[in-house]
Amino acid sequence: MVKRSALLLMLLIAASPACAQSSDSAPPWPEQQAKLVAAAQREGKVVILAPPDTQVRQVLPAAFKARYGVAVDYLGGRSSESAAKMRAEREAGIYTVDVALAGIQTMATIFYREKMLTPLRPLLIDPDVVDPGKWKAGKLWFMDPDQQYILRLFSTAGANLYVNTRFAKPSDFHLARDLLDAKWKGKISMHDPTVPGTGSNQAARFYVKFGEEYVRRLYIDQQPGIARDRRQITDWLARGRYPVSIDAERDEVERLKADGFPVEAVYNLPDMPGTLSAGVGELAVMDHAPHPNAAQLFANWIASKEGLELYARTRTESPTRNDTDEKSFLPPEIIPRPDVSYFDTFEWQFTLTTKEQVRLRMKELMQQR
Repeated sequence: MVKRSALLLMLLIAASPACAQSSDSAPPWPEQQAKLVAAAQREGKVVILAPPDTQVRQVLPAAFKARYGVAVDYLGGRSSESAAKMRAEREAGIYTVDVALAGIQTMATIFYREKMLTPLRPLLIDPDVVDPGKWKAGKLWFMDPDQQYILRLFSTAGANLYVNTRFAKPSDFHLARDLLDAKWKGKISMHDPTVPGTGSNQAARFYVKFGEEYVRRLYIDQQPGIARDRRQITDWLARGRYPVSIDAERDEVERLKADGFPVEAVYNLPDMPGTLSAGVGELAVMDHAPHPNAAQLFANWIASKEGLELYARTRTESPTRNDTDEKSFLPPEIIPRPDVSYFDTFEWQFTLTTKEQVRLRMKELMQQR
């Protein structure tokens, strides 16, 4: 893994930063960038809240420092837990984080709702970033209703489920309703649907698509294994303890396959197309950032071709830019297809209303287990 990280770093650091001209009313981009880099270097570092991913922790800080000479303090952990810590700090007038790379639940229901963010759009000044032609959506994909605060960097097609082929076959599942077959009782694993995040996303998706009776049968009658650690779920899948998994971690499953484990994904069932997810690919800058210039520099870099391709390669996610070489490092199944109508589990209103309502209902239902 370390060798792979080093190779990615060498490949992407070799590229030169963009040198396009800005508008006539602003200094040329190289001049703006030089001033921003100098200011960031005087601040000395940028503090980012980012996923608890060892490879990302190794690669992103090293690449950013190699490019700009600015250190990265990497705070890895569950973003909801980090947000609670930040809330307590802010009540004491303490501001410690500059930039967040997190999931939509934390971004929307905590950072945005509690007004912890500063507008990101005005901070994006690199012509390579603000050029709408560089993005698959034809524009920067801001998730919030203000179109200012939360930029989506990933949009990855997800599987409906994973199977250990020693005990189950992809062909056993023609429809999502096949998960309710009695032969899978006690053999399915999933993330805890009562806490914000992946588990509640999936539960809400099932609830919206099939209704409460389906959810009750799947989450209660089928006696699934429930965990809050996705690596635990993946381990269950690999060992066959729970040979059918709804919430295994895709990149971990791919590593298992590469190591020879008999695990396969099931995509796009007829009654339930796959999902779109941004994972931890939501970018925001915190208000009262202690290192504002370094925060702006990092935001422009991670949204650039160089930064986003590095992040996408390391996380095995599909970037929202259209100029990365994603086909060279992603399996084709997870690159969204234009002919498939996916269920976007990161859609804003779904996150703010439906998911939370279903999560609270799931807490009530799960008491029946």
